[in-house]
Amino acid sequence: MNIQFLGAAKVVTGSCFLVTTEKNKLLIDCGLFQGREELEKLNYEDFSFNPTDIDFVLLTHAHIDHSGRIPKLVKDGFKGKVICTKATSELCDVMLLDSAHIQESDSEWENKKRKRSGKPLVEPLYTKEDAELSLRYFNSVIYNQKIDLSDNITVKFSDAGHILGSSIIELWITESGDTIKLVFSGDLGSNNSTILNNSAIIEDADYLIIESTYGDKLHADIKTRANTLIDIINTTVKRNGTVIIPSFAVQRTQELIYELNNYYEYEESLETFMKIPIYIDSPMAVSTTDIFKNNAHCFNENTKKLVLSGDNPFEFENLHYVRSQNESIKLNSYTFPKVIISASGMCTGGRVRHHLKHNLWKKRNSIIFVGYQAEGTLGRLIRDGSKKVHVLGEKIAVEAEIHSIESFSSHADQNDLINWIKEFKTPPKTIFIVHGEKKSSQTLSSLIEKTLKIKTIIPEFGYEFNLKNDMFAEHFEKFNNQTTAKENLTKELDSVRNKFENFSSKANILSDNTLDEKEYNNMKNKLLELEEKLMDLNMFLSK
Repeated sequence: MNIQFLGAAKVVTGSCFLVTTEKNKLLIDCGLFQGREELEKLNYEDFSFNPTDIDFVLLTHAHIDHSGRIPKLVKDGFKGKVICTKATSELCDVMLLDSAHIQESDSEWENKKRKRSGKPLVEPLYTKEDAELSLRYFNSVIYNQKIDLSDNITVKFSDAGHILGSSIIELWITESGDTIKLVFSGDLGSNNSTILNNSAIIEDADYLIIESTYGDKLHADIKTRANTLIDIINTTVKRNGTVIIPSFAVQRTQELIYELNNYYEYEESLETFMKIPIYIDSPMAVSTTDIFKNNAHCFNENTKKLVLSGDNPFEFENLHYVRSQNESIKLNSYTFPKVIISASGMCTGGRVRHHLKHNLWKKRNSIIFVGYQAEGTLGRLIRDGSKKVHVLGEKIAVEAEIHSIESFSSHADQNDLINWIKEFKTPPKTIFIVHGEKKSSQTLSSLIEKTLKIKTIIPEFGYEFNLKNDMFAEHFEKFNNQTTAKENLTKELDSVRNKFENFSSKANILSDNTLDEKEYNNMKNKLLELEEKLMDLNMFLSK
């Protein structure tokens, strides 16, 4: 039985873990690599396993860095089951088709250049048809069900609180009469989400595989993030500017809508002219918001109460959902102040790039980043202070004000991660740190080992860990420790026996009439102590 780390190893992308047992092979996630060019090239490499051998894919959540290579897996021969929550399955219906559209568009764009230079044409990673076919393999489960995948594998999905339908996966594997429990955190949510529950508490594990996206950071107070957002918007409005918010279509956009709903619906002192139009310009965000509306069972109690009271948190007067491309193009011709929330969140694709092209170079405008920006992405370059960036083939000056509100992140921060591990009643013997850049992984690893005294491993890409050998080694180590202890006790027994014999040989002194009562009692007590210790040592060594 072993686990191999085939993604999200020292990077925050491409989540994929292969678990091999005596009878089955299963993947935890099968995500797309995003960001740097050398990472994205990994998507086009053959899988390091035969897809036809995989029995199950256990999908933690719908984000493309966790689900995005499932169509390729099916294209290459996978015939098993993809198991996830209902909300995750519904989100993948939208996200995988959108990803296929991007794959096709990117290859079409690349082939135009290749034709001009006489280079061979390339195929998309997968097509819309591949994505549609892959969706047939999805099987939905609900939180907290224990499901037998086979006669030796049981799984349970628990709420991770990261995005709608996101899961922590508990996996019990039995071989040769021994059961080993693995826990995959997936991406854990930031506590006190406005919409979702906190991450579920897990009681025990032999091995834990945990994300570390923000393993070296603490989010700002979630209670102040809405005020910060509104302050930036209002300041920009007063100078007649536009606010561009690159946002992930799933969860982040809905969190933003929720906060803006609270402000524009319930702020009584707000003047009418300040109720500027808010545009959600992302077909995927529009579709996924509809999925949110259909999965209210995933919401936390406060949001459920809001819905039951008749207030739809995803609708308010000055909110507009943009669906067509023509509507999107028109937005950049409007001269009045506005907010445009558009995907992708790291500016790697989507309509947001067009809005950046038209707005980055204007000083009166503002760009607000509300989530993680991976190395090598356009969003990371802008956020880190680049003065000029390439957008859609043009070099654009960065003159707009750049802001970052990381407390909107749907990822747990360092405190959230540590506190979640502390809730284990039986802590894992080893924790694997994944889904984090080098600094965040190392910081979290050091903190866990220092404060929680649990061994950690930060695996390299392709690292393989044999669980059965590790458990055997642990038992062998315990046996060696017991053997060593037994040898030490034997030596102590010999020492006590010698003392006892020496002291007993002098026992006749107890009958010496010259001894006073105090001396007599002291010597007798010593003899009894030696006798008791001798008996205990003999009893222990006979076990």
